[in-house]
Amino acid sequence: MAINVLVAVEVRDGELKKSGREGLGLARKLVEQAGGGEVAVVLTVDSAAELPARLAAAGADKVLVALRSEFANYCPGGFAAAVAAACANVSAAVVIIPASALGKDLAPRVSARLGAPAASDCIEASFADGKLTATRPAYGGKVRVTVSFAGEPAILCIRTNVFDTLPADSSRNAVVQDLPVELGEAELKLKITGVERTSGERPDVSEADIVVSGGRGMQDGENFALLEQLAQSLGAGIGASRAAVDAGWRSHGDQVGQTGKFVSPSLYVACGISGAVQHLAGMASAKVIVAINKDAEAPIFKVANYGVVGDLFEVLPALNEELSKQS
Repeated sequence: MAINVLVAVEVRDGELKKSGREGLGLARKLVEQAGGGEVAVVLTVDSAAELPARLAAAGADKVLVALRSEFANYCPGGFAAAVAAACANVSAAVVIIPASALGKDLAPRVSARLGAPAASDCIEASFADGKLTATRPAYGGKVRVTVSFAGEPAILCIRTNVFDTLPADSSRNAVVQDLPVELGEAELKLKITGVERTSGERPDVSEADIVVSGGRGMQDGENFALLEQLAQSLGAGIGASRAAVDAGWRSHGDQVGQTGKFVSPSLYVACGISGAVQHLAGMASAKVIVAINKDAEAPIFKVANYGVVGDLFEVLPALNEELSKQS
């Protein structure tokens, strides 16, 4: 049976976020598993520019452009209305929304608006025997639960940096269509009037392909300079455990864990982090985990691919020195 899949993509400063291309990669896989169908994108922006062409290259068959001045910033009610309108336009059986900060707010709004079932923080999804299933962590990452959906459209809120993107193909074309969206008082009741961005050149930990994180073992905020140097060499984002954030050494935006951000990088380097279950829930899906800790019994070593038992204030300077030789 053929199915149509709708992907809600996120745009920041006129650029398509990688999470949208990951959603398109998953959408194409689901359509192929179903035996056919259409992959559509809903684009909620105040200016589309070259974005439809980029979405076509990333795998979209149809791009529905909801162009409104109110969409210069995230408009919770307006975005939900646009996704619902797009869903009806393409008769979507599945709606994919990235589990970014924006997406985690948007997905339940769309679910409530459509009266549709939703699964959050999905790390796997497949379509077989006419049924969609999704896998998501539960109980702080201690178990993985596979769920099916009682109705359509099924809403998948997918973890970022988990699903593969498709190679960009500039020869691909997509149907580009304007999507009218009616915005009433209810849709505009909550407004984002501005966005304050943190300074710094490091990539956000939720999107970075490499993340280096520090915990209580860093002993002081000034010691994160060692991680700054390591991150500079690796092109990495800098994360922190809750203990380091609570101590005021790093901002909450850097926190990795159940009460912070979920990350799925290719490489995660944990420095002075014991590995409390709340922290493991946020980073256990990293492809390769390297742990540096002087306590050989630290729980972090149970999930690490590589472990260094030693004083991080000796290990990190040596590592930074070796990397500097290769740069």
